[in-house]
Amino acid sequence: MAFVVLFSTMSFTVDMHYCGDTLVDFSLISKAKSCGMDSDSYQKQQPVKGCENSKMTSTSCCSDQQIVKEGKDDLKLSFDTLSFEQQTFVVAFTYAYSNLFEGTESEEVPFVAYPPPFVKRDVQVLHQTFLI
Repeated sequence: MAFVVLFSTMSFTVDMHYCGDTLVDFSLISKAKSCGMDSDSYQKQQPVKGCENSKMTSTSCCSDQQIVKEGKDDLKLSFDTLSFEQQTFVVAFTYAYSNLFEGTESEEVPFVAYPPPFVKRDVQVLHQTFLI
């Protein structure tokens, strides 16, 4: 549900640069880069060869197109205030959840005074089973 709300309220712009009928560049974040054939200095040096129509050689056959998708801003809140029971639940949940991650303060080891068990024979050597 949060995924639907996020993408229905998000706005974005797609910027595209065409040379004739060919898509040269597109961008979601910044302005699309030009192919360089739409500048006036380039057209004065040589005629545009990508255009099919010979009348268009003096003008640019490049075009920029922008698609803008506006997000929705008219979201309605499902509640304005929390009832007493809801406030109690939020406080209890926060307290219980925060106590899950608290460490223990005691550094006492209860089995320090006891010796380790005596091993009569080494079972791994007896059965010739070793981890490799």
